[in-house]
Amino acid sequence: MDKKIPYKIYLDEQEMPKQWYNVRADMKKKPAPILNPATLKPVTVEELEPIFCTELAKQELDDTTAYFDIPEEIRNFYRMYRPSPLVRAYCLEEKLQTSAHIYYKFEGNNTSGSHKLNSAIAQAYYAKKQGLKGVTTETGAGQWGTALSMACSYFDLDCHVYMVKCSYEQKPFRREVMRTYGAQVTPSPSMNTEVGRKINKEFPGTTGSLGCAISEAVEAATTHEGYRYVLGSVLSQVLLHQSVIGLEAKSALDKYGIKADMVIGCAGGGSNLGGLISPFAGEMLRGEADYKLIAVEPASCPSLTRGKYAYDFCDTGKVCPLAKMYTLGSGFIPSANHAGGLRYHGMSSVVSELYDQGLIEARSVEQTEVFKAAETFARIEGILPAPESSHAIKVAMDEALKCKETGEEKNIVFGLTGTGYFDMVAYQKYNDGEMGDFIPSDEDLAKSFATLPKVD
Repeated sequence: MDKKIPYKIYLDEQEMPKQWYNVRADMKKKPAPILNPATLKPVTVEELEPIFCTELAKQELDDTTAYFDIPEEIRNFYRMYRPSPLVRAYCLEEKLQTSAHIYYKFEGNNTSGSHKLNSAIAQAYYAKKQGLKGVTTETGAGQWGTALSMACSYFDLDCHVYMVKCSYEQKPFRREVMRTYGAQVTPSPSMNTEVGRKINKEFPGTTGSLGCAISEAVEAATTHEGYRYVLGSVLSQVLLHQSVIGLEAKSALDKYGIKADMVIGCAGGGSNLGGLISPFAGEMLRGEADYKLIAVEPASCPSLTRGKYAYDFCDTGKVCPLAKMYTLGSGFIPSANHAGGLRYHGMSSVVSELYDQGLIEARSVEQTEVFKAAETFARIEGILPAPESSHAIKVAMDEALKCKETGEEKNIVFGLTGTGYFDMVAYQKYNDGEMGDFIPSDEDLAKSFATLPKVD
């Protein structure tokens, strides 16, 4: 054991970031603008205001301001669970007999169990500041819905969550945490909205998708006065708020003179990955340092590794603006057998552009291998990881084993986005040998790609 590096590297309260970092400001080639689907022109703040809070709409479209001050009210809330620790995985290193040094940034030390709270409290704050009654949103596995319900409870806001139907049925405990914090939770697609009824008619018996739930949440927000829609991933504003993860990780490494060789994050919509890698990508963009940045996604929903870089709707109901991103098509619905989260059909425009520029690598992994890695990590490091995080664990272990073969002492950093204590149905399927791997065929994807909108 390297006695100079503690198991857990903590920052003190004064070292917690006072500003969010906007990586778009350092990108010479910016992410393509969001388009109004009616005019195919870049959207304006005024056009987004019926959907988002005004301040969040401004953050969404700002690709030149490098740093945004974090309001004191948000920092006060952050202090309840931030700064979060950067942990040296000594036990995992010993088990793998690797020469690599493995670190993970642990975001599960709050009641929501994940990193999602970092943006939830920010979005709830701006809704409250604007004088709104409440917000609507979607959630997949439930981490975002849980985090938002906590944030809305803190600011005394109504919270209506449309939860992907298969997750609503498979993860009742996370659903009940949301209700405990006062949220109204509806399985999606539902019969409560026009778009939900349309999706149910078009896809009878569907188990739902994040794209479906987004459509319903947006409709609910825009048809009820005093409400706005908020989103837990994909959007640039969310990556901005989540930059606290990467900023703290970078500060903790710097505190002990550690230079990361690679930074690994799970990738669904891009919130955790984008937040974790932002300051490292910023250094690369400015020519100050070089890192290997790796996005890990499920083989059953492989937007980066098998998707198309094109303009697409952000939702299945096609009511949201168009974003240029790596996408499988807004109508793509992952198999109900896919239990590892990360179910969104597209990827953040910021992450997509960084990937297209070659600053990020992408890998897809099958879910049985993901849960095998999760089980190994839980037994060795003592934390039951969220299935989403376990995608990053799998690749971090793979990279550590490569170092074992070569003898290289690389510093591997990955994001442990949260805990898996409400994901026990998925763990049960794995333990009972009932979990399989679903990989969409080229024909499946071709059908979905055929529905992409025609944008010049």
